[in-house]
Amino acid sequence: MKILFMGTPDFAVGSLRALVEAGHELVAVVTQPDKAKGRSDKLIPTPVKEAALEYNIPVLQPVKIKTPEAVAMLRDYPADVYVVAAFGQILSREILDMPRYGCLCVHGSLLPKYRGASPMQHAIIQGETVTGITIMQMDAGVDTGDMLYKKEVEITNEDNYETLHDKMMAAGGKAITEALALLEQGKLHPEKQKDEESNYAPLIKKEMGRIDFSKSAVELDRLIRGLTPWPSAFTGYKGKQLKLWRAYPMEEHPGGRKPGEIIEVTKDSVSVQCGEGSLRITELQLEGKKRMSARDFLLGVKMCVGEYLEMTGGK
Repeated sequence: MKILFMGTPDFAVGSLRALVEAGHELVAVVTQPDKAKGRSDKLIPTPVKEAALEYNIPVLQPVKIKTPEAVAMLRDYPADVYVVAAFGQILSREILDMPRYGCLCVHGSLLPKYRGASPMQHAIIQGETVTGITIMQMDAGVDTGDMLYKKEVEITNEDNYETLHDKMMAAGGKAITEALALLEQGKLHPEKQKDEESNYAPLIKKEMGRIDFSKSAVELDRLIRGLTPWPSAFTGYKGKQLKLWRAYPMEEHPGGRKPGEIIEVTKDSVSVQCGEGSLRITELQLEGKKRMSARDFLLGVKMCVGEYLEMTGGK
């Protein structure tokens, strides 16, 4: 099958590689323009561009995919289907209707739940135990098209965004190749989404990582995992930002402590009172320092029971 692929970040690379390895003809890859990075402003290619060049696939990088010039460029690469995975731009109706089989999206959730830009992070933050990939027939809405194929992925209590992303990237590659095989056989059956069951997963912003210790330890554990490795969950300690990279929710600690109060310090952990339960922190990073285990951190920073970590709005 002739495929034109659209994608940008690492998540999309899994699908691109799977399509090539399955023997499909990739006529072109469309990705976002290179971005300047660092003080030198050196242009850095997207992960999808780097992968496409490995396979000698033509790469297109329009600033805006909807312009007449970009649409004309797409017509120079006729394909049976467009496969889209985290491309980063909205396609026009004109583009959606160009290929014979339309445009299929590799979406990182079990639709209709978690439409939007950050479904994997929000699935962890909201406490889901199962997520997955949905292959969707794209329409003019945002993740509202008919569902064609799904593949489930487990979320464990140890998963953070980084580990879940890697599992989902692999699942996306399997899901799209399996779905295309069924498409060629005429065995895909579109299913309408139930809008009333949908949740929107907005773009993750740094401020979302600010920890409010009046919330439960379970909620904060999910927040930390959902925002690791970016943008990370953070609080403050003695006027400096303190990032929390790994913590475990514990049961209520006796003694009537207040949220944000350090209630126990051992050689390899720091426990903090929450609105319900407590967090046992085992990996953290003080502003200006490296990310490290609590054991190594406590060799250089003396934390004491009764001190406070900052809450939303101050200590």
